[in-house]
Amino acid sequence: MTILFVPYVACGSRDPPGGADMPSSFSAPGFADELTPGVLDRWNQVVEDEFKRLEPLYGSPYFTLEPGDPNPQRVAVTWFGNPAEPEFCFDETTARRLSDWGVRGRRALHNEYCEYAVVTAPDQQGNLRPKRVQVTTELPEYYQLLAEDAPDLLRDILSDTLGGEPPRWEELYGPAVANPKLLSPAQRRVAFARQMTGHGLHPDLQEADVPADPVGSLNAVNALFMAHPINGLDDLLYIVMFGAKPYARRTASGALEAAGRDQIFRQDPPLAALACRNADPAAAMAAAGAAFDGRTVSFADPIGMYIHAFTSEVFQFEGGPVPDPWIRLSRGRQGLHQRLEFGPGDADPHFLDDITVAEGESEDPLTGGYQVVRHVQVGPLAALGAPKDVPPGDFVVLPDPPGPIRCRDAGVCNDVVRPLKEAFEAAAGQPAPPAGPRGRR
Repeated sequence: MTILFVPYVACGSRDPPGGADMPSSFSAPGFADELTPGVLDRWNQVVEDEFKRLEPLYGSPYFTLEPGDPNPQRVAVTWFGNPAEPEFCFDETTARRLSDWGVRGRRALHNEYCEYAVVTAPDQQGNLRPKRVQVTTELPEYYQLLAEDAPDLLRDILSDTLGGEPPRWEELYGPAVANPKLLSPAQRRVAFARQMTGHGLHPDLQEADVPADPVGSLNAVNALFMAHPINGLDDLLYIVMFGAKPYARRTASGALEAAGRDQIFRQDPPLAALACRNADPAAAMAAAGAAFDGRTVSFADPIGMYIHAFTSEVFQFEGGPVPDPWIRLSRGRQGLHQRLEFGPGDADPHFLDDITVAEGESEDPLTGGYQVVRHVQVGPLAALGAPKDVPPGDFVVLPDPPGPIRCRDAGVCNDVVRPLKEAFEAAAGQPAPPAGPRGRR
């Protein structure tokens, strides 16, 4: 876990909010888009609704949706974007192979609030080779909102991302929808979810028979925004709210000290597996550490998931650094990027595997996205109030766990990762080549 401390800068002209009871007023994620007042209000309503749904279960006096402190400390809580589960279930080699297994690996394993897709192209000999990696941290709920309330803006954004002609309405809303403006917002929500996001575990979409995986290919051969059901706004709110309590353990002398990871995640047996990911313990432990110091924990404006750092120095091309044009950050301003494209453009004769990854004494060709996101730090922006004394009755005193959490024993290993590994091996490690994305650059 890395916590990057940066100065808090109030953005826009809004006054500092007064706490959880006031309406939220977040900007578009990453300040990436100019939203009309009506669409911006709807985005804030989406955030507010998710918060109100979770607050009765996980609320805490140390968590507010927006900072109540007029001068909060703005922090970036970060972790690396590579899927942790296949590595702790098996090993790094298996994690790399399964995570890079096209859309099948993405839908099963990319649950660290970071998803990627590999763009391929034929070389001069006609061999299909990896060309570049697309990495996204954009929240699906934001695109769902645009699909409901701003179809034209949605199509403009995706056209810019794809670098070509605007996608057809049928690609976004399904083959039967030539004009989404003839549908109600509720109908657009269901049609877009079926085509582009899947149900994301949202009850209304499940009741509308939206499948878990989207049926369309546009956000499968491209990483336009996140679609894994664990990478949503609701899970982001949940894990920070869950962590934002002054968890403590009692020492032999009777004093209280901050509880550790295993104590916090041992409270409920199903939570133990969350401690083994990259994202959940980083977010929860950062919030818990702040609450133990009496700080309030909030989301800084704009709420979202961001790419905070990319260690490009480990990637080499012809004995030197990769060319600057091969590193393209977008979908965000003021350093709040939500998209990374890494690798040569279409007009460039080189390919992704012309790049080497130099770590320690080893140098390996770059063949997929897992090697990239291992060096990408992602996470949300938080805003912390000033430290204060914690009343004794506020501490959540936890017992020492009976032993360390054994990640390899997590249910996900047998329920998800092992079947995926067996399917991969049955396919002889040769997944079908993905179709190239439309509108390549």
